[in-house]
Amino acid sequence: MDDDKGFIQKFIEWIIEYGGLYVLLLVVFAETGLFIGFFFPGDSLLFAAGIYADDLAKEFFNVHWSVIMIMVMIASVLGNIAGYWFGYKTGPLLYEKKETWLFKKKHLIRARKFYDKYGKPTIFLGKFLPFIRTFAPIVAGMVKMEKPIFMFYNILGSVCWVASMMLGGHFLESWVQKKYDFSLKDHIEAITIGIILVTTLPVLYKIFFGKKVDDDPDMESSNS
Repeated sequence: MDDDKGFIQKFIEWIIEYGGLYVLLLVVFAETGLFIGFFFPGDSLLFAAGIYADDLAKEFFNVHWSVIMIMVMIASVLGNIAGYWFGYKTGPLLYEKKETWLFKKKHLIRARKFYDKYGKPTIFLGKFLPFIRTFAPIVAGMVKMEKPIFMFYNILGSVCWVASMMLGGHFLESWVQKKYDFSLKDHIEAITIGIILVTTLPVLYKIFFGKKVDDDPDMESSNS
């Protein structure tokens, strides 16, 4: 890698080139259902994976790039199932869990408020929102959401989220190469920062300027 590349670009390229498909699957699985996944750059990593889709496909038995996309969708579905199962089994105990740098109760409460507002489609909508996509399946398990309905929105959301990000990266890379004869691989950092800003600014605005959910007594009492 060149020394003039930024840290983010080096990090993304390292994941794609050295971690490859397996790291990508692990990140998607973790971000869609495990506490440790809420800080992963899921959207930008999927978009970058779309740009590098052909390279990933060659490394994995030279399959068609669409196979890679399907595998990522499956990882997203399985991540949500793991989150649902965890929430189903632990339930109210999560509200009493001591906070750590990996677990912040405010994210859980925010996901619960999102679920209360939008209902069952939260599992679908949450895929496109940082933090929410990690905790939404956990909340669904806590409130004992019906499993067939959960799976329907889980699969639908995983397909739409992964497809929109990876297809966007893949076809934009092809179009730019044909139209302007340069590769988006040289601008991963700027693209990553742009995606992070677009996807996280609304959430950050809600955190700093919205109602403090930590002080909401109704949410503290609705943990069953």
